[in-house]
Formats: sequence, structure tokens, C-alpha cells
Amino acid sequence: MKKLILIFVSIVIFPLNLFPQTMGLFQHSIGSNDDGYVMFAPMSYTKTYLMDKCGKEVHSWTSTYRPGLSAYLQSDGNLLRACNGNNSAFNAGGRGGVIQRYDWNSNLLWSYTISDANQCQHHDARPLENGNVLTIVWVKKTVAEAIAAGRNPATLGTALWTEKIIELHPTGATTADIVWEWNVWDNLIQDFDASKPNYGVVADHPEKINLNFAGTGAASDADWLHINSVDFNPEFNQVMISAHDFSEIWIIDRDLGTNGKLVYRWGNPLVYNRGTSANQKLFSQHNATWIPAGYKNQGKILIFNNGLNRPGGNYSTVDIISSPVDALGNYTLNAGMSFAPDSAFWSYKDSVPSNFFGMNISGVQELNNGNFLVCNGPSGTFFEIDSLKRKVWKYINPVGSAGPQIQGSTPTQNTVFRNSFYRTGYSGLNGHTLIPGNPIELNPLSYTCNLITGIKNEIAVRDFNLYQNYPNPFNPATNIKFDIPNSGNVSLKIYDQLGNEMTSLVDGFKNAGSYNISFNASE
Repeated sequence: MKKLILIFVSIVIFPLNLFPQTMGLFQHSIGSNDDGYVMFAPMSYTKTYLMDKCGKEVHSWTSTYRPGLSAYLQSDGNLLRACNGNNSAFNAGGRGGVIQRYDWNSNLLWSYTISDANQCQHHDARPLENGNVLTIVWVKKTVAEAIAAGRNPATLGTALWTEKIIELHPTGATTADIVWEWNVWDNLIQDFDASKPNYGVVADHPEKINLNFAGTGAASDADWLHINSVDFNPEFNQVMISAHDFSEIWIIDRDLGTNGKLVYRWGNPLVYNRGTSANQKLFSQHNATWIPAGYKNQGKILIFNNGLNRPGGNYSTVDIISSPVDALGNYTLNAGMSFAPDSAFWSYKDSVPSNFFGMNISGVQELNNGNFLVCNGPSGTFFEIDSLKRKVWKYINPVGSAGPQIQGSTPTQNTVFRNSFYRTGYSGLNGHTLIPGNPIELNPLSYTCNLITGIKNEIAVRDFNLYQNYPNPFNPATNIKFDIPNSGNVSLKIYDQLGNEMTSLVDGFKNAGSYNISFNASE
């Protein structure tokens, strides 16, 4: 006889409405990591939201700016947020220009501007545990400056934007000191003009940036590199950045050279002439981060691989790579070879690859239970997958340029740069009242959602009157009773104690009424 110690029953009942569900919580299954909250800053709106996994607002912060683009809940409970200052000299995706820090009640604590005709902060501003901030800055070079450095004039438009990574130490309400800086312009190689500086054999200098590499943008595109994320590894004192138009991630060791040295790069060895297009692994990627200590894949690198112009079609993947690094932070590179590994350590794609494609923005985070929280940025869709690559949670951002939108309408301008999950025990949440309110969308569907913490029964339902199963636990059979006040699509599934689906008892349209279903595990 087959014996079950515990049974988990998940019932999701979607009522037949005059309009279909278009936003908010779509899926909440056993195995979702519920011991915490999801934070996101809609790109076209000025609020930042904190919600529980039932899609109910727990807290929000207000600003006068739309994001530009990242937002972080710091360990001290303050919100660090990059802001779009609408710099007309740098009108490109990811434009920021202002970095602000707010307390829990949206009181502005610090506001620092990096935005003028010659430079502009963009995409990411990451808080460090010492109170400083790492951020990315575009720096404009004239055509004459670019040619003087060895750029091919045929590939120039009206200007060329280089990049720098800086660490800011706030000193006052609107001031800061730059305490560290790494500038691409100080780390160039070019093989176009022997009479100009930086001339050399590109393949002999993987620690340098090829000034004449044609990235994914137009040849004359001023935004030559389009760096879109920055991360810090305190163990090795290293910074990792994502160079979108090169389809590469770069790691800079701050302890080497005057201001740091590029010691590792991965994704597209054609950039440094140690591979071909067949060796390319990243395609316009975003959100490259080290997985923190204590997590299943700690120390490895997690990337949202957007997959734009991927051979075989456009589709996105979540990729983990295991870099060839030793305990001291040194990276192995064999003479004449590209940086290892040859392929990702672990990768996720949809069973129909084209169904999961975020052309731009987007991000991913490993959770404490080994799951992954994914943000498909262009569609504003968040979903969670477990280690077996099964979707266990799905949510669509309901916030557009005018704020929350009405359930049943088509969500517009609901893009999200990326989102973040914060565990219940996270220090930044300490001392704050976290009471779930209403769903963020307007005119939400009526539903009940019970959060799961650890191993316990789940009831995830929409518009239902009664749920029973008896006996529970059971051996070997149980009866399951539920009422449907409105006809709709019903899914009734049985899971074992590991969260694995055993069988689906009901999967399809059911009329309103009472139902009693028996399940015998021994059969």
C-alpha cells in the first residue's frame, strides 16, 4: 500500500467574470518562497512598492522622480533609489542623473546629482554596507577626443559616450566625495591607428577594452557600451559590471593597478579577439550579480541573459556561471584562450523558448530556498521558478504612468527594470509594521491567498465559499469538498510533502455548485 504522511492540496478557482484577469496575482503554488516581500519601482511611475507574495501592498515610498533605474531597500531600512532627471544630453535607455535616499516614511535624506552636458549617472546605484554607493556614469567624449584615442572616424556620430564606475561617500544632504573611480577611457586598446595611443594587439590584452569593437548598437551610436548593472564582492574587493552592447560581464579587481584592473570577462570572447561569434554566450544581458554566501549557488554569478539576436531566435534565459576563481580572487586564463567556462553551470529557459523573452531591462535573484525570482521587465511580469525549473508564482505589474490600473484592462506602460525579494528577517524590515493591505491594482478580483511558510497546507483560491478535506493527514484516502459560487476554471491538484505534483483531480471549466471529490493514494 502506498503511504502518504502528509497531503498538500492547492485549489485555484478563477471565476467567470465579464472581463478576463489581466494583472496582479496569477499563480501561487506550493514551493513558492513566501517568507518575505517583493519590492519594485515601476519605470513610468514615481512610487516604489513593497508587496507580499499574495500581491497585496505592504508599504510604498513616494518620489517626485520616475526611477532611473534601480531601487534597493538598505539594511538600515532606508530606500536607495536612482532617479530619472531627464537629462536631454543623454537621452538613452536607463537615463538617471539623480541618486536619492529616503527613510521608511519617504522623507528625503540625501539627494546627489550627476547630470550635466558632459556626464550622467544611469541604470544602477548600488548601496554598500559602509554607507557608500557604487554607480555607473556616462561620460561624453568629442569626436576629436575619440579619434585622438584611436577610434575609427567612420564609426563615429556626433559624440562618443564612455563609462566610469564611481564609489560615492555621502557628506551632506546634497553632497558626496568620490572615493574610488574606474574609467573605461583609462583602460583602452585599439589596433586601428598605430600613430595613436593605446595601439596594440587586442588579443594580447584581455584586460583592456577594444575601442573599435562594434557592439549591438549602430556603428555611430554614441552609447557605445551601455553598462547596465554594477555589483560588489567584499570578499575580493571586486566590482562586476554588465556591458550590454558588448554582451559581456567584466570584473574589476580594485586592489590591482592605480584604480583597478579588469581581471575577468565572460560572454563574448570575440570582443577581445579570442573567439568567434560561435563562442558568444551572452546576448544583451542585464543584472549580473554574485550569489551571496549561504545560498545554494553561493559565489557563482547569476545573469539575466536577455537573448536579443540569439542564434536560433530571440529568447531569454536565466544563467548561472561558475567562474575560474580561486580562494584569493585570482582568475585563471590560459595563454591565447578565452576565459572559462565554455558554458553555463545552470540555465533556465521556457519549454517553448520564445514564450520567455525580455528584449531589454529585466533581472533575476536567487532566493534562500534555492528558487529564482525573475523579472521579465518589458512585460512587467514577475515569476518564480524552483530548482526543477517549475513555475510556482506569477504576477503582472498593474502600475502604469498614471499609477495603478483597473483589473481587466490591458496594462500599459507597466515595464519594470527589475525587482527584489527581502526575507522576513531582513534587517531593513526590522521595527516596521508590515500589514498587507489591498492588491495594488484597482477593482481587484475577490480572492483569498494564504501564504506558505515552510511545509504546510496551502489554500490559494479565488472567489470560493468552502474548502474541506477529511481526514487530513490521511492514509490512504481523503474527501475534498468545495463550493463554487460563480462558474469558472478550476484547478485541483494533489502534492506530496516535497511539493511534487502527484495528480490533477480537476483541470477545466466547472459550473457553480458544490463538489465532493475522493482521492485514494493507494490506487
